[in-house]
Amino acid sequence: MARARDVEGLDPHTPFARAAARAVSVRAEELFEHSADVLDTQDIERVHDMRVATRRLRAVLEIFAPCFPADQHRPVLKDVKRLADALGARRDPDVQLEALDRLAAVVRKVEGPGLEAFAVRLRAEQEAGNETLAAALQEARTGALAERLRALVAAAQRSADEAEAQADEDATALDGDRADTGTGKPGDGDIRVADEEPVTA
Repeated sequence: MARARDVEGLDPHTPFARAAARAVSVRAEELFEHSADVLDTQDIERVHDMRVATRRLRAVLEIFAPCFPADQHRPVLKDVKRLADALGARRDPDVQLEALDRLAAVVRKVEGPGLEAFAVRLRAEQEAGNETLAAALQEARTGALAERLRALVAAAQRSADEAEAQADEDATALDGDRADTGTGKPGDGDIRVADEEPVTA
């Protein structure tokens, strides 16, 4: 299984929307990187890696959902789930055929015909799964899934920029209010306590 890429620039102080933009950007890039030659049934790990990438992307889309416009986020998440399902339809017979090959290497020769009959059925399922996956990939391309993911990232970045600009504006206004009253000195609005005369017995 391919190792997940680190999301640079994340720490406990990273604003939520900024973290959303960075995480989705990296996980989306990973997804499409793994799509190369994913229909090649001779290398079943490509499907596995891409399927794992869809799970990682789905996770960050769900975690950071409040950072994205709902009308854009919902259909993108739905399409990612659909792609994951198609990858699963190919992955299941891949795994079963691999296990069957290992079994065939250790069982008696007389069991060969039965195993081959099972393998024929699994290869048919694999082919059908590949057709399902090919259609899902084509739908992702025609539906501009990559572009819509980038639009979500841009929306989260704008949200983070606006929040930071507002925070700076509020801080500037607060500094101005403090300057008007005199920082660290009694101002017009301060309450003064009159000095009291010492009490003698």
